[in-house]
This record gives sequence, C-alpha cells and structure tokens, in this order.
Amino acid sequence: MTRRSLFRYFKTSPEVIRLAVMLYVRYPLPLRNVEDLLHERGIEVSHETVRFWWNRFGPMFATAIRHKRVDGMRAMPHWRWHLDEVFVKINGVTHYLWRAIDHVGEVLAVECPH
Repeated sequence: MTRRSLFRYFKTSPEVIRLAVMLYVRYPLPLRNVEDLLHERGIEVSHETVRFWWNRFGPMFATAIRHKRVDGMRAMPHWRWHLDEVFVKINGVTHYLWRAIDHVGEVLAVECPH
C-alpha cells in the first residue's frame, strides 16, 4: 500500500511549507517577519498561514530532525544515553515518569502521565 503525502490537500508545494516552518523554528522570528522573508523570495503567504503550517507540520518536522540526530549520534563510538526516572503521586495516583537523554543533553524520549 502506498503512503499518501501529508501535503496532499495543500496548494503550496511541500518545499515552501518546509522553508516557512524551518525559518520560524530555526530563527527566533515573529510570524510577520517570516512572512516578509518569504515575500522577499517571491512567495506570497500570510503570517496566519505560516502559523497554521507550524501547528500542523512542526511536530512532524521536529520528530524527523530528532530521529536523524539520534541516528547520527548512534554512529559515533562515544554516544551514550542516560535515563531519569521518578515516581510521582498526582491526586493520590502514583505515576511512573521517565526521560531519556543523550550525553549532550538532547531529550530522546519522554513518558509521562496524561
């Protein structure tokens, strides 16, 4: 079965969406400044559109970057990771909370109560 594109219902190309979201994430810019940067490149989108794209695709891009970074770190011979764990009582219910981090301090995975 073929995977459907996540961008299938958008008129804008996936490259433009990625550029807009990555500009917003990589540089601490307001949405209107991202809109201006895209306008300088000949791309006409609203700052609200960039915000919508960030809400829709931001977590997906962040996960992909995190996985790529983790895979790259695993290839290094000195890559190590650590696990923080604790039991927390919330409203009388005990929950197990843990977080895995690498030697640089990058969070690899988190499990917490909902």
